[in-house]
Amino acid sequence: MKKKLLLVLIIAAIFGILLFYLKDKNYISFDKEEKKSVIKTKKKEYKGLFKDYYKEAEEVVSKMTLKEKVGQLFLVRYNKNDVEYLNNFYPGGYILFAKDFNNHTKESIKEEIGNAQNISKYPLITGVDEEGGYVTRVSRYQNFRDEKFKSPREYYDLGGYALLEKMENEKATLLRSLGINLNLAPVADISTNENDFIYNRSFGYDAEKTSEYITKMVEYANNNKINSTLKHFPGYGNNEDTHTGIAIDEREYQNFVDNDYKPFEAGIKANVPSILVSHNIVKCIDEAYPSSLSKKVIGELRNKLKFTGIIMTDDLAMDAVKSYVEDGKAATMAINAGNDMIITSDFLTMKNEILKSIENNEIQEETINNAVTRIIAWKYYSNLFN
Repeated sequence: MKKKLLLVLIIAAIFGILLFYLKDKNYISFDKEEKKSVIKTKKKEYKGLFKDYYKEAEEVVSKMTLKEKVGQLFLVRYNKNDVEYLNNFYPGGYILFAKDFNNHTKESIKEEIGNAQNISKYPLITGVDEEGGYVTRVSRYQNFRDEKFKSPREYYDLGGYALLEKMENEKATLLRSLGINLNLAPVADISTNENDFIYNRSFGYDAEKTSEYITKMVEYANNNKINSTLKHFPGYGNNEDTHTGIAIDEREYQNFVDNDYKPFEAGIKANVPSILVSHNIVKCIDEAYPSSLSKKVIGELRNKLKFTGIIMTDDLAMDAVKSYVEDGKAATMAINAGNDMIITSDFLTMKNEILKSIENNEIQEETINNAVTRIIAWKYYSNLFN
């Protein structure tokens, strides 16, 4: 009997010590008002324009292979003959040019783009530069519109924002009907000099008026459920055409703050989902690298202007970059600078370059993960996952 009593006392003592230890370590709460364990999983906070979609995006990215993730970084120049083959490398999307709409009808190009979407494992961003006026990829063909869209400035001068909104609504409706989900417009560059390279594509007014215009254009696109892109950050000014050579901007930094940044700030406040960065060398920010390859320039977007959407390069196959990057590491530099997506006419070369740079620890996989998560969140935001 005494042995049994002693055993009971020993068990009770051990149990008491255990309870005390667990309570002391906050593994169990004995507060009567607190019914739940003090061990709580801190809810992750998602911030930014795509904050409602990051949870789903992270789940998708966690199941991707490295090759799939790297493919998503690219907005590839479209060629219908390459789509089936390139599908094996998981491009993030395609950018279509005027030749891709030539000899097509609305029905035939819709079917072609739809087929590309159907065979892709992940939804594709499908984009065009349908600015209107000087740059039209679709409406230049009568199979798509009786006459090409005029420039936004022309519509504004003819009928103010009422006419401009009407025409942008029509433009968005046309593009969406073809399977296009991104219009790489509007041009946010400020130019009031007819001799500037960018003048014919700009709104043609000062910073205040251009900022108002950009706000309206982003709102028109968002209301029509099509993505827009502000370009060309940090602002072209009176620089040369970087399709054919490097442009070096000698202006003072305050000039950008007081003028060029304002339309971009306005577009960001209006929730523009993407911004395209130029290849200009802006010496007051970074005299060593083109803007598209510059951490300092991308830092202006992320840190000063607080942009949380997609940052993409202009085409990295342009002569401005080719002539500047001697070691063939343009794509590596672009991703390390903070771009999310690379527009390119040389997809496979640049994709392999990035894979090799990851292998050589020149790019951290975390950098890739962050960019791809934002891209997938953008695709959810764009209602591309069905």
